[in-house]
Amino acid sequence: MQRKKIISKTVIILCCIMLAAFFIFPILLLFINSFKSLKEIYMSVLQLPETMNLDNYVSAFKELDYLNAIKNSLIVTCTVTAANVICCSMAAWVLVRYKTKTSRLIFTIFSVAVLVPFQCVMLPLLAEMGKLNMINMPGLMLVNLGFGSSMSIILFHGFMKNVPVELEEAAAIDGASQPRIFFTIVLPLIKGIAVTVAILNVMSLWNDYLLPSLTINRSGTQTLPLRTYLFFGAYTKKWNLGSAALVMAIIPVIIFYVLCQKHIIKGVTEGAVKG
Repeated sequence: MQRKKIISKTVIILCCIMLAAFFIFPILLLFINSFKSLKEIYMSVLQLPETMNLDNYVSAFKELDYLNAIKNSLIVTCTVTAANVICCSMAAWVLVRYKTKTSRLIFTIFSVAVLVPFQCVMLPLLAEMGKLNMINMPGLMLVNLGFGSSMSIILFHGFMKNVPVELEEAAAIDGASQPRIFFTIVLPLIKGIAVTVAILNVMSLWNDYLLPSLTINRSGTQTLPLRTYLFFGAYTKKWNLGSAALVMAIIPVIIFYVLCQKHIIKGVTEGAVKG
């Protein structure tokens, strides 16, 4: 019996190592090629670079207009994420506390909306945005907030069910207003899932290319994914500079994810148990 457990555990560990290698290999390959010249990349993408040359990073930094591009990405990502966490947690709180046919219908609509891909509504949405003069950064942030709300509300809704309503009732008896009850009692109790929702939104918004390419694809307002695409033209592709640019683009979100990884696991597991 003990031998079977050891074998089973060993197989699981080996499968996990293989799965990790499967996901890490493309990133490692990208990192290796970011130090190569264009000639070396064309000769072999798997071969190690002859010298660890940082010229690609210097050139990519200048051509990317990196500081301006990362500023635009941070504005969009941070603004939408903060608005998403606050608005969706409040919406989920109301839907959980006020159990009516209308609240159930609204939650059902949000649940169904998750299944609708952006590509299905892309053209009519852009047409309406054009009529409202919203083909700009505020319009991009508003649309991202709308598309990210469904999944966020579902996550908050499952977690919110086990926030003790007695605490809210006691605060209401003491004269606390509804906003004060939410921000001083409810929001601290759902910190785990709030951090999880924030991280998922950050990773999605930071890497988004399609919607920004349709709304803010102009010099000076482009985010990092848009600027990075400039290295891959129709007739020429600067794989060496593109690799360096992609590494610089993913480093901030990797650091953010590593720092908040424990909150993701905690929030998802607690949400699963409490839901």
